[in-house]
Amino acid sequence: METPDGRLVAFGNQLIEVHLWLREELAALREGVDAYLDGGVRPRELRAHCLTFCSALDRHHNGEDDGAFPALAARFPELRPVLEELRRDHRLVEDSLRRLEALLGDLDREIDPVTARREIDSLAALMETHFVYEEKRIVSALNELNTPDISNISDWNRSRPDFLLTDDVER
Repeated sequence: METPDGRLVAFGNQLIEVHLWLREELAALREGVDAYLDGGVRPRELRAHCLTFCSALDRHHNGEDDGAFPALAARFPELRPVLEELRRDHRLVEDSLRRLEALLGDLDREIDPVTARREIDSLAALMETHFVYEEKRIVSALNELNTPDISNISDWNRSRPDFLLTDDVER
């Protein structure tokens, strides 16, 4: 992401933008679940949206675990307990994603609307709590990490770290 004066936006600010995008995608998925339960969305469309969202969130968290968090731990050892807590959150979110994928992956049978809404509400609550905690605890540290020194922003966009990607188009 580039600012009007040509500088790269710091990693922490980009993390917040990715979180906003993931929140929007979850809201759209929730709308899709509601529309399906009301008979307005075909199962195949809802499955595809679920898989896309789940994949993006999984890639984001794996990118943090494998890239951003080790860099932060090396530079800011005092953040190690926070990073461990965030990794535990990632596992909880991953479990919730698996349950949601299983539920929405079997739409050929009738699903219980209460169960479907409970699962997506649970995921939304986990994500929101996690994102707020993460933003409060590590954004300033991420902003202190150096962004790549490159002359062409398109090179940065092609090599952006996984935790800052929003969709497969950016890969």
